[in-house]
Amino acid sequence: MYNYFPLLAVGATLGVFSAAIITAYMLVKRKSKVVLGGRTMTDGELLKRLLNYAKPHAKSFVVVLVLMLFSIAYEVVSPALIGNIEELIKADFAIDDLIKYVALYVSILIVSLVCTFLHAIILQKTGQKIISKIREDAFTHIEELSHGQLSEIPVGKLVTRVSNDAESVSRMFTSVIVNLVKNVLVLLGVTAAMFALNYTLALIVMCFAPFIVLFTVVFRKFSRLAFRKEKECTADINAFLSENLSGMKITQNFNRTDLKYSQFAKKSKKFSKAAMNTIFVFGVFRPVVYFIYISSILLLFYFGGKGYLDGGKILGVEITGGIIVSFYMYITKFFDPIQNLAEQFNVMQSAFASAEKIFTLLDVSPSVKDDDGAIELETVKGDIEFKDVWFYYVEDVWVLKGVSFKIRANETVAFIGPTGSGKTTILSLLCRNYDVIKGEILIDGVNIRRYTVKSLRRHFGQMMQDVFLFAGTIRENITMRDDVTDEEIMKACKFVNADRLINKLPHGLDEELNQRSNNLSAGERQLISFARMIIHKPEIMILDEATANIDTETEALIQNSLEKLMKSGTMLVVAHRLSTVKNADNIIVLYHGKITEQGKFSELKLNEIEGYSEVLD
Repeated sequence: MYNYFPLLAVGATLGVFSAAIITAYMLVKRKSKVVLGGRTMTDGELLKRLLNYAKPHAKSFVVVLVLMLFSIAYEVVSPALIGNIEELIKADFAIDDLIKYVALYVSILIVSLVCTFLHAIILQKTGQKIISKIREDAFTHIEELSHGQLSEIPVGKLVTRVSNDAESVSRMFTSVIVNLVKNVLVLLGVTAAMFALNYTLALIVMCFAPFIVLFTVVFRKFSRLAFRKEKECTADINAFLSENLSGMKITQNFNRTDLKYSQFAKKSKKFSKAAMNTIFVFGVFRPVVYFIYISSILLLFYFGGKGYLDGGKILGVEITGGIIVSFYMYITKFFDPIQNLAEQFNVMQSAFASAEKIFTLLDVSPSVKDDDGAIELETVKGDIEFKDVWFYYVEDVWVLKGVSFKIRANETVAFIGPTGSGKTTILSLLCRNYDVIKGEILIDGVNIRRYTVKSLRRHFGQMMQDVFLFAGTIRENITMRDDVTDEEIMKACKFVNADRLINKLPHGLDEELNQRSNNLSAGERQLISFARMIIHKPEIMILDEATANIDTETEALIQNSLEKLMKSGTMLVVAHRLSTVKNADNIIVLYHGKITEQGKFSELKLNEIEGYSEVLD
């Protein structure tokens, strides 16, 4: 019994540590059910969905697997060769025999290195193709979300999903999955080799296997929770930065930099704490595996040396110096994959946490989507009708209450009323940025839900109060990268009086706009937006407060353009200024989500200053 005391001591130590780990695991498992609350996915579900992206590249993975088998051969065979060389050196030997063993060892090593290099290159190329597909799917899905859904999700979080989280997932395809397979195969090969070489020493090493399995299962749980929290904190910081860097001028103008700094510092500390938790989890697991590795080496030397001294046998099986050397190398190669698995589990749990975020986004069903059997809207005459339309953004807080009206093709209709009366909402519903709660909207006598969303929006041109221009040239912003000639572009610019702006710029249509187009004034941005709307030749034009924030000179240019556009298509205008609405064919007055009156400007009470001020802000 005394001879086996070292084994019992190590076993007792691991047993105590195992009890502590299991207790912590149960406490965290119970707590996570209460605290996390949100949606989670199992590793199996995540892996299944990720592998669907890998299926088109199955041939590449097969090639990698074949190359990997050659590199694994080195891991399995080399310790036995070193042991044979050890035995050969101890006895009388011919130099030719030694050269043969060394040459064989070097040959296997070279083949292994070449195969490792090749499969690494193939993996990187394949992994990048897969992750590009995931990014494209995420971006395409975001494009399909409704305006309401996009308003609910901070931009920074969407950026995190497409960039940071996708990059984290890419590491799983470029290193983790294949290396996991490689390490498992190495473990199986090394285990088989150890039992073939000396089953008694192999059994001693295998005594540690249950503890390794236990610690791996527990580590997976802790690391998954830690990485999920870290990803949430990363998205939170990105969302904060996206908003506050865009609004930095406001922060500076109101001297609130100290407040914003304290808010950022709080979020940064929260992220730091989450990151430290992931480091702590890995910092505990890796030393535990290393302790098991060192313990197995010490027990090998103890039992191997004792058996050798007691007559060259242990439990009746012969022990030689060469066997001890081979087993020392086998134990190293047995635990190296396990320690690599620790790192790979670390990366994989990070990838799973990121994949969970990406797939949760992909699982968000667009609230505005094509109905079954929806058809393409080919041509539009321009007749519009709202029939008893009800709508809210927040449940039971109605923005529109039974709104009904008709617009004939080529009419210009203005919507006026105080802020929050539903003017912009009407235009958004017409384009199906949102869907009505009750009632229906007809274009040329057909419910707009009969048509696909893309084909419906193709017939609208919109000019909004807050103009958004992309970084790039003026040409790209006007054409939205459609194939349009410069002659057509300048024709549209001249029609809306934007040609003066283009002609005075140093590079004309090729003038580069910086981020948020700060090198143009608000009025100049409106003119570019107007040209963008016109060049796509929409049958229905929407102007939502298009002249609200511009100077008098630019307003006069736009007003002149509007007069040209009238009767060339159906035009819907939201405005407060009399100069914009007085020439409309019909003016619809809204108040608290209802139509109070409608008619030509001269027919309404709006020609009285008192009445007009009551209706408009």
